[in-house]
Amino acid sequence: MRSRQPKQLLLAFFGEYVVDDDPGPIRASALIGVLEGAGVAAPATRATLDRLVHSGILARSRSGREISFALTGHGSAVLREATDRVRGPHPFDPQGTGWTLVTFTIPEGQRTFRHRLRSTLTWEGFAPLRDGLWLAPGEVDLAGSLEPLRQDLPPNTVIAFHAREFTDFPIADSVRSAWDIEAIRREHLAFIEVWDDPGAVTQAPSALTVRTMLVADWLALLRVDPRLPREFMDDDWPATRSTQVYRQVHERLATESDAEFAALATRSGPSRRTGPAGRPSAPSPTRSGAARSR
Repeated sequence: MRSRQPKQLLLAFFGEYVVDDDPGPIRASALIGVLEGAGVAAPATRATLDRLVHSGILARSRSGREISFALTGHGSAVLREATDRVRGPHPFDPQGTGWTLVTFTIPEGQRTFRHRLRSTLTWEGFAPLRDGLWLAPGEVDLAGSLEPLRQDLPPNTVIAFHAREFTDFPIADSVRSAWDIEAIRREHLAFIEVWDDPGAVTQAPSALTVRTMLVADWLALLRVDPRLPREFMDDDWPATRSTQVYRQVHERLATESDAEFAALATRSGPSRRTGPAGRPSAPSPTRSGAARSR
């Protein structure tokens, strides 16, 4: 698997624990503690939180000396857009039949927005085919996918079509040109190697952090795999195994990590006790004795 970046981990945390049941702002020190368990130094987490505020994903607030962060409306919309696939029963199956084609024009001066659009298309399984033409398997709900960008999307920026393959013009070569299928396989196998290990749940000192790491890796895998039709893969394609492993580990972590988050969210509330310099007097969440013995 790729190294886990602070942004991936923070988005995984907010998407897993916050977006459904808004617990209110989460203390910066708590977020730093979660990511430190995943090997991310505090300065990197602080810098990433600043960037997520600047991009409109998070909002910053202050109570005394304590800084906290919460999802904005835009941030919630972005994370909810990914929820169906993250939690869906068949995350690697095409959405319908045929192919979706997209072309778009973004002025040179709007590079940040162009990056956001390309990132959204990549998440939905698109890859550049040629000359500004992007291809994705199935019938992509493009209107829903682009909804978080709608207010910034000028009219007629995006043109999209749904198409089918002609018998005399097979698409197989184009598919293999657009996507490195063997590289996708390697990503699945790497995910399985990390998370199918019985010791995977002890990678970090808390179940809260381990689950955040798991979801970050899952999001990275979903982003890499475009949900190609099975005819382009062999019988040993590992996507089914990846899904099984993810669900098993997620279920194994659920009870303990939910309890740790509930404790963390309670300490993030306005009635929490603070120690010197406004720091919470309660310790960071740790795993139970039973968990440490696994």
